[in-house]
Parts: sequence; structure tokens; C-alpha cells
Amino acid sequence: MKKLAGEKAVEHIKDGMILGLGTGSTVKYTLEKLGELIKEGFEIKGIPTSMHTKKLAKECNIPLTTLNENPEIDLTIDGADEVDSKLNLIKGGGGALTREKIIAYHSKKEIIVIDDSKVVKALGIDFPLPVEVIKYGWTLTKKVLERFGCNVELRTIVGEPFITDNSNYILDCEFERIEDPEQLEKDINNIPGVVENGLFIGLVDEVIVGSKQGIMTLEKEVFP
Repeated sequence: MKKLAGEKAVEHIKDGMILGLGTGSTVKYTLEKLGELIKEGFEIKGIPTSMHTKKLAKECNIPLTTLNENPEIDLTIDGADEVDSKLNLIKGGGGALTREKIIAYHSKKEIIVIDDSKVVKALGIDFPLPVEVIKYGWTLTKKVLERFGCNVELRTIVGEPFITDNSNYILDCEFERIEDPEQLEKDINNIPGVVENGLFIGLVDEVIVGSKQGIMTLEKEVFP
């Protein structure tokens, strides 16, 4: 299902585009398919949203550039951990949420590729909200986040704190349900010590969903 969605998104790519290259297991299939097109003479430049994506893009022989060199991105293809009916997202399961949001913000079009397990009635039901925070004073930042009524845990790997590509920590905030994601995004980002959070509000134009029944496409204009 992920492969279906990831490869379908490549149909939106046109020769000569500047592409934002997302992070995640579904986008992996997009990059691999894009690599095949480049072998056939397709010309694009990609801007990776993480060190992991940069490594994978190089393996697929995808030419890379930077946001500073190309500040206008034609299209970004990325994944998500949760998508609601308004095409709002929770992202950050891979820890790349800050760079992903920067790239999404500067993209003319943002397409999300997922399998159908990521479509939810409300954000926060199945996946914790990642918040990237600076290391200095992170325990105090954690206490402030807990005031929103969530259970907050420092993300770790093999017993050590997970470190983002920006050299920060991730605090995973587990809600029963996020009632007002637009307001919560603003409130969390107003906390000193918070770099960015994984709520992506109003940034997505289209979601390609892979399922056992095939491909389903959700578009922004369907949900005014």
C-alpha cells in the first residue's frame, strides 16, 4: 500500500522541477521511482528534509540542492503519521518535523503519501504529537507541555535521548484527542524552548492514500 502511494506521487513531477524530498518509509518508494526516471533522462533538483533522505537520494542518484540556492520549491512529496479530514497532519515520527515544515511552507504544492492506516477522525488519537525542543531547560519545557493535558515523554533510542538533525531533543506528547489543532500548534510554538511541533495545519494540497482497494486521493478543495 505504501509502495502504491509513493510511486503514484511521481506522476505529479515534471521535468525541470525543484522538489522537496520528504522523509519516511512511504516516500522511500517515491525516491526510488524518481531515481529510475532520472536514469531515463529526467532532470530535477531535490531538497532533502533530513540527513536520512539526503543519503537515500544520493543512492538513487537524485541531484541535490539547498533551500538557500532554490528558495522556491515547485512540489514537495512527504509522508505523515496522521491525516484528518481537513488534510491537517501530525508529522515527526522520524524526527525531521522542523525541516519538513520549513520545506512545506516554502512549497508551491505539498503532496502527502500514506497508507490508509494513517487516516484518522481526529489528530492525536493513534499517534503522539512530536515537539522538537532545545536541550537547554528541556525538563521545564516538558512541564509546560504537560499543562495541555498530555502525557509527555523524552524520545530515546537504546536508552539514550534521540537527537534530531538540528541537534535537539524530541518530546512526544500523547493526547487522547486533539480538539483544536490549529490553536494548539500556535500555543505550543509560543513556549520558550520549543523549536517546532509536528502539527501541519493548512500546508497540504493533496493526500495520496494507498489501500488494498487501490489508490484514493484527498484534495484540499474537497474540505473547504
